[in-house]
Amino acid sequence: MITADLHTLSGAYALHALADDERTAFERHLDGCPTCAEEVAGFTATAARLGLAAAEPPRTAVRDDVLRRIVAVRQDSPRVRSTVRRGRGTGHARPLSRCALAACLAAAAVFGGTAAWQYERAEEARDLAGRAQRNADDLAAVLAAPDARTRTARLPGGARGTVVVSASRDAAVFVSSGMAEPPRGKVYQLWFDDRGTMRSAGLMDPHLAGQTVLLGGPVDKATGMGITVEPAGGSGEPTSTPLAVMEFPT
Repeated sequence: MITADLHTLSGAYALHALADDERTAFERHLDGCPTCAEEVAGFTATAARLGLAAAEPPRTAVRDDVLRRIVAVRQDSPRVRSTVRRGRGTGHARPLSRCALAACLAAAAVFGGTAAWQYERAEEARDLAGRAQRNADDLAAVLAAPDARTRTARLPGGARGTVVVSASRDAAVFVSSGMAEPPRGKVYQLWFDDRGTMRSAGLMDPHLAGQTVLLGGPVDKATGMGITVEPAGGSGEPTSTPLAVMEFPT
């Protein structure tokens, strides 16, 4: 049973904190209340900003030290019985047999290859961490921009999407909640709507119902954005009817 004034539930709705009956009633109310729709958009964008602000990446020194150790520290190899045997009564070591020498050379090649593999993996980890940090910084800059404008719309299946646009940053962010997982082998693709021409803006994670995505590329002259279902890996142009087309806020 709902006893609260529906106008007071916008914050709880944006944070997905309503019971099922309250959420259903509020969504019906939301369709005819521009004031609550504007509040939900603002609360959703603010929640995304706070979520990013709460995330604290590890200190650079810690990350660099871990990556350095990946390359420098090797796993101990198992101990084996010595292949060097002393001659009777001479005290001199016998030379290694051909098989033993071949085994040593093979081991050296393996360890050398392992070190090279570890170095390549460390370089990949550095590159991935750097790109993730740059993406997070760019995303936070859009959400925190003084001229950031938001617009929220209902998406198919009861999902909701909020787009945040900053003219000064020439960038946009899409915040989704309640997105159903796309069909197997498919992915949600985002597009800039350049006055009727769709320009790819990146892919969404198909396994996350709620996520915050920095649209790839400048806003430029785009008037809105669209969402389509595409084959895994994305498409050069839309191959299906858009699930939604949202106009950018002005």
